[in-house]
Amino acid sequence: MKTITVAFTGASGLPYGLRTLECLLAAGCKVHVLYTQAAQIVAKQELNLTWPGRAEELGKLLRAQFKVADEAQLTVWGQQEWFAPMASGSNPGDGMVVVPCTMGALAAIANGNSDNLLERAADVMLKERKTLVLVPREAPFSALHLENMLKLARLGVVILPPNPGFYHHPQTIGDLVDFVVARILDQLGIPHELMKRWGS
Repeated sequence: MKTITVAFTGASGLPYGLRTLECLLAAGCKVHVLYTQAAQIVAKQELNLTWPGRAEELGKLLRAQFKVADEAQLTVWGQQEWFAPMASGSNPGDGMVVVPCTMGALAAIANGNSDNLLERAADVMLKERKTLVLVPREAPFSALHLENMLKLARLGVVILPPNPGFYHHPQTIGDLVDFVVARILDQLGIPHELMKRWGS
């Protein structure tokens, strides 16, 4: 059973994040969830979800939403909980995805900031050479955004903008979301059947 950290920031695109979380849980992964205050605003704006400020309360809400009986399978951590497992290289887990990822979070990770648990967890992924996937949702990208992405890509970070393809003939918004989530799961090494493989 893989252990994956999923982080939600204040960029648009929370449906990608929640679908990723759902698929990881369905695959039997143990998931640690991190979220920013801005992600709470996005949850309300995009999905009309009211997320509590306390991590423990959001954990209960998400476990109920995704019907997770085992509390240990899905844990939500606050941004200043420095004793969380993913804050140390001695217990980093198998991978991390920031979905959606703001340009601010991306820049902080690119510059090695560790001012909160999200940034520290990403820093641990880098130093321990674990899989780190960033899903930046912005358009257009500035030269600074691109420079930060290139810097991270050279360090082995997967930069995966949520750009859905159309060759699979999507019929719903869910189909477009699944296209991107399938790519995320592939990078994390999680089996899925969200869509047919090219050529199959």
